Amino acid sequence: MRTIKIFDTTLRDGEQCPGASMNAEEKLEVAHQLARLRVDIIEAGFPISSPGDFASVQQIAREVRGPVITALARAKAADVDAAGESVRDAERPRIHTFIGASDIHIQYQMRKSREEVLEMAVAAVQHARKYVEDVEFSPMDASRADPDYLCRIVEAAVKAGATTVNIPDTVGYATPEEFAGIITMLRNRVPGSEAVTWSCHCHDDLGLAVANSLAAAEAGCDQIECAVNGLGERAGNTPLEEVVMAIHTRGDRLGLKTNIETREIHKMSRLVRDVTGFVIPPNKAIIGSNAFAHASGIHQDGVLKEPTTFEIMTPETVGLDSNRLILTARSGRHAFRARLEALGYQMPEEEIHRAYSRFLEIADKKKVVQDEDLEAIVADQITVAEEPYELEYMTVMTGLEGTPTATIRLRKGAQSWTEAGMGVGSVDAVYRTIDKIIPAEHHLIDYLVSGVTGGTDALAEVTVKLGNGHNVFTGRASALDIVAASARAYLQAINKLVYYTENRSATQRVAAHV
Repeated sequence: MRTIKIFDTTLRDGEQCPGASMNAEEKLEVAHQLARLRVDIIEAGFPISSPGDFASVQQIAREVRGPVITALARAKAADVDAAGESVRDAERPRIHTFIGASDIHIQYQMRKSREEVLEMAVAAVQHARKYVEDVEFSPMDASRADPDYLCRIVEAAVKAGATTVNIPDTVGYATPEEFAGIITMLRNRVPGSEAVTWSCHCHDDLGLAVANSLAAAEAGCDQIECAVNGLGERAGNTPLEEVVMAIHTRGDRLGLKTNIETREIHKMSRLVRDVTGFVIPPNKAIIGSNAFAHASGIHQDGVLKEPTTFEIMTPETVGLDSNRLILTARSGRHAFRARLEALGYQMPEEEIHRAYSRFLEIADKKKVVQDEDLEAIVADQITVAEEPYELEYMTVMTGLEGTPTATIRLRKGAQSWTEAGMGVGSVDAVYRTIDKIIPAEHHLIDYLVSGVTGGTDALAEVTVKLGNGHNVFTGRASALDIVAASARAYLQAINKLVYYTENRSATQRVAAHV
């Protein structure tokens, strides 16, 4: 069976998704988990976009071992220099350079001629080879490019020293048969095609990213570019978990396999969810909460008799444990730790202690603490390390006829501030009061409340997204009280905003659509 390399772009293309930004510590944590997942290549970022992104890529290159670490660069010398310097200390460094190849991009985005673009591509690949031996080239918007010109620019890049050629369906326009045809054409027409690794990068605008990626692999691609939970521009990238499990489950039909440790998929997915605040739909393939749930009596009867009647893969394959421990306030620390480990969480003792304390608070008020509750508790431990403001006290008054008011005390080191404020509702009063204490410029983009489980005693999970210019900061928290969860999530987002404003360059991120 042919082995397909998995190229993960969660930290680059995935992070470009509005609201999915991560700080340096969160990116490093994701990168280490990607290494445990055994992805072949990690695209760690776009170093030229900001000093913060450069430093993050550099840190990942220095600390993460196993996968190839690559950095993205436009076909410009400054971009390539930044990428080369950022991955210099990687165990296995790569530079990934790209340029538009369709006439739509050449004429309207770059406003250059085809010959000028071809020369830029060649120069970028040659320049990248001065830093690394492993250079990837992507002709952006390949699925809408003129076939003859696409062959020309790819041939030129290969002659210039590209070792991997990635064919992007940048806007998710292709159909599977069409995209496979493009791969076959290039492999047949480009001289030296047998000496390079062929790759594909598909977007999901028409919901065809996985199908197109599998079609490309069957047509000869040996690398698939994807992102955890399908994060990415617009409708997202090829979801890593879906394409990997499609190959794992249907390897007999496809004649393909990957190096992925599939039992790490659930943990990987939840980590990305927790650091980005992007909710996973219950019916999401592979990783949704309903992916291995059975409600129909017929299905339940069949699965109890023989799991394969209605399951084409086992929960254990993706890191879930089909056996459930029922946790209550009487459950000890050992049972608590065992259930977390069964769910795929390995946590330091200090974090276990904090999480267990939160568990006891909730268990005292709920009869049964379910897996979803535990995941919400763990998610609360994943916060920004540099959180200057801490919620020390809060009381909220509301009623049918009165004006909701909030009194809040925040602490920052040895200093504390107490303020009171009013709003049209309890949450509004809380947010207005916090804004009095922390006058950081921002606007509320999104406020989402969901019940982690059913029932009036369910944990409330709140996700808040705040905008500041082109930046989006996400806060996420859970509590038995909606107002308390709302306050914690809002303050977490504010803390991120304050930290980034004080410590990171205001350099605007350069958008890349590969």
